[in-house]
Amino acid sequence: MSKRFEGKTAIVTGASRGIGLGIAERLVAEGARVVITARKKEALDEAVAHLGGEAVAVAVAGKADDVEHQADSTRTAINAFGSIDLLVNNTGINPVYGPLVDLDLDAARKVVEVNCIAAVSWIQHVHRAWMAEHGGAIVNVSSVSSVRTAPNIGFYGASKAMLNSLTELLAVELGPNVRVNGVAPAVVKTRFAEALYRGREEAAAQAYPLKRLGVPEDIGSAVAFLLSADAAWLTGQTVVIDGGVSLTAGD
Repeated sequence: MSKRFEGKTAIVTGASRGIGLGIAERLVAEGARVVITARKKEALDEAVAHLGGEAVAVAVAGKADDVEHQADSTRTAINAFGSIDLLVNNTGINPVYGPLVDLDLDAARKVVEVNCIAAVSWIQHVHRAWMAEHGGAIVNVSSVSSVRTAPNIGFYGASKAMLNSLTELLAVELGPNVRVNGVAPAVVKTRFAEALYRGREEAAAQAYPLKRLGVPEDIGSAVAFLLSADAAWLTGQTVVIDGGVSLTAGD
């Protein structure tokens, strides 16, 4: 494993488990120190231990769309590790399932608040605190449903399409010293996506040219590349990581 992130600090939101923890694990393996966030302190404490302890990882519990939590996490990163060189906006919610004509509009507003507005707010915080002066790299975690119609989770996909657009706009606004990219995974084997494959994983995987669902490590390696100097001339892109499923016919 290379040490591309030696001396750098990352904030990874939604990182107590699943994709976020997989991303944090890859960054630590490549030399980064990380501040991880999520709602539940107990799960975060377990994640910190898994990552190697407080020498390399510090946790801040709170809601991703809470501006005070964002400010606290930003201060913690600088106080604990001295910088905020990298940001991964991984938090996302999808509390509704069904057709848009039956959509609970209050739930829809919450989806946009967490999946889109909170991502912008996190970027504002780290930009003001560190990146405006020192530069950095940001990755927003989107979804393949942002580029391919996904029945019954359509509003979630629409919110992630908005996030893709924000990624492009922020890349233009924050260059040349800050790069902003995104990743758009298909189904990854996490608790968040379990309802999409539970009891039928083998059948679900048949739609994928690579004949398997994703795992958090698949996303962690791609995010690490986008955050690294190896992607120094890449900004404003949302990379689809989907085992090829978006190349196949839809449902």
